[in-house]
Amino acid sequence: MSSEGETSLTSAPPSSSSCSSPPPAPHFIGKKEDIVKAGRMTRLVNGCRDVLVLYDQGKLHAMDKHCYHAGGALQHGDIEEFNGLLCIVCPWHKYKITLAEGEGLYQAVEDPTAKPLRTHWRSKGVKQRIHKVTEVNGDVYVTLNNASEAIESDVYQTERYRSVLLNAKPKPKPNK
Repeated sequence: MSSEGETSLTSAPPSSSSCSSPPPAPHFIGKKEDIVKAGRMTRLVNGCRDVLVLYDQGKLHAMDKHCYHAGGALQHGDIEEFNGLLCIVCPWHKYKITLAEGEGLYQAVEDPTAKPLRTHWRSKGVKQRIHKVTEVNGDVYVTLNNASEAIESDVYQTERYRSVLLNAKPKPKPNK
């Protein structure tokens, strides 16, 4: 399902607010029709949070753009259903993250000595920060989840990580 297009947008950093101090406020992401057409859209929200907004099965979802495990680019992940839960699958290491809650899912083995092995899906708990999406007259807004408890995907929302990510991108070769 990753054949859907993707749009990447960035916004200028705010002039006087920091990432942690402003109260939650909705941030304009784009037109719903554009997100539906592209399937996914990324945006730097409030100058400090990389957010992925995606449209699947008639619903809009928003979460941190980088996978909680190793920072994989979730905008390239497939959307699949596991145990009745809609998930995005990280393209780097195949981690499964629920779209609704941000839970990491894994397959647990009931009894490793029993043959054949019987597995079932289990939650690792919330690992990916999920953000609230609202639509007003065809405009899509995201309100950042500013809950104070740390969530593992927060690690990839720092300037330090962004600079590492930017430095890791291949540099264009100069024309001779």
